[in-house]
Amino acid sequence: MGSIVFREQLPVREKSYDVIVAGGGVAGLAAALTARRAGKQVLLIEKSTMLGGLATLGLINLFVPMCNGRGTQIIFGLAEEFLRYSTKYGWAKIPQEWRNGAPEKPTQVRYTARFSPNIFALALTEFFAVEGVDLLFDVICSAPVMEEKHCRGVIIQGKSGREFIRGGIIVDATGDADLLRRAGVPTLKKGNFATYCAKGISLESCRKAVESGRIEDAVFGHMGYAVNLYGKGQPADIPLCDGTNTDQVSHFLEINQRKLFERIKDDDPESREIVTLPGMAQLRTTCCIEGDYTLRESDTYRHFEDSIGAICDFERRDFLYEMPYRILIRSGYDNLITAGRCASGEGYAWDVIRVIPPAIISGQAAGNAAVVALDSKCGIDKVDVAEVQKRQAEQNVMLHFDDALIPKDSARAGEKGEDIGHI
Repeated sequence: MGSIVFREQLPVREKSYDVIVAGGGVAGLAAALTARRAGKQVLLIEKSTMLGGLATLGLINLFVPMCNGRGTQIIFGLAEEFLRYSTKYGWAKIPQEWRNGAPEKPTQVRYTARFSPNIFALALTEFFAVEGVDLLFDVICSAPVMEEKHCRGVIIQGKSGREFIRGGIIVDATGDADLLRRAGVPTLKKGNFATYCAKGISLESCRKAVESGRIEDAVFGHMGYAVNLYGKGQPADIPLCDGTNTDQVSHFLEINQRKLFERIKDDDPESREIVTLPGMAQLRTTCCIEGDYTLRESDTYRHFEDSIGAICDFERRDFLYEMPYRILIRSGYDNLITAGRCASGEGYAWDVIRVIPPAIISGQAAGNAAVVALDSKCGIDKVDVAEVQKRQAEQNVMLHFDDALIPKDSARAGEKGEDIGHI
């Protein structure tokens, strides 16, 4: 492919920020909120017209299990605050055992929550505006401006054209490591299976909602391709999509929308409606930082001295992990950090850390690390991790799981829980 070289004098926004967060998904929201609550000037840049990322715009409106599958909660902090907020104004599905906190007795019912994605998105906009986070919607973070391995700020593209914004710490929460890749940070890519879910209603589902008295019963999932987490059902003639190539993403959306249309086009047009198509490609593991450490499935039950949060396996009971700070950074890049889907993971461990609750915890850690780096005037790759951990712990994050939770019966470990669908 050829290229055209041109020079452009970019306008520079007058206001600079302590922290710029690229991406308004749950990881970016956690990073922005944490830094703002510590008194920093924070800008959150979102490419779409609503906050929440895959959890709202992407219609993956599920907090996956936040417990070990035996009644012990593992994930707290902002993940629990966001979970409770997601169900505050819209319909909610939280298991009875967990509605008022941890259950009194052991249970195999897992701590999950389903919520209204659109109402949660509206609530998030009000919440973050009140908290004092500056928001930019419908704006793309097109490139970092680098001086060797230091990022001076971000070039954005919006209705005002291309502009430059200065920032002290840059958090890449784009989900696809867009800024990290363009900054020259080493990254890892992974192909995604063909999965696409829209929301629909029908006369029958409306009757069900009237009978139950619950509005959520009126809405159900409509699938394009429906490949599961492990690739079951992936058509042999459809290539995997890594989410970092324009043509690949366009093809992914085209084939899935055509498949969905094929499934519903012959239905009685007066009996059903598609109420929402996903506003983003529902890709999960596209591109992540090649961090100072890469979390692997073999790290199950391993303790890390620099853990910024203990998490549980959303698919398998008992399996526990700790997320080391090193999965968020690359040494030598002194003011770039990531969180969420871009955190450094490999294989199934990447799936474990990229879902909503762990993504929020890593975003919270990124926000705390930004605060520590700014206050101590050091690189984010050289922060005192103990201070980051102290802040995490003060904000109700479990840093290390209790070894007593490791099952002695290896045959019991890894029992799968209830089917939680395409996540």
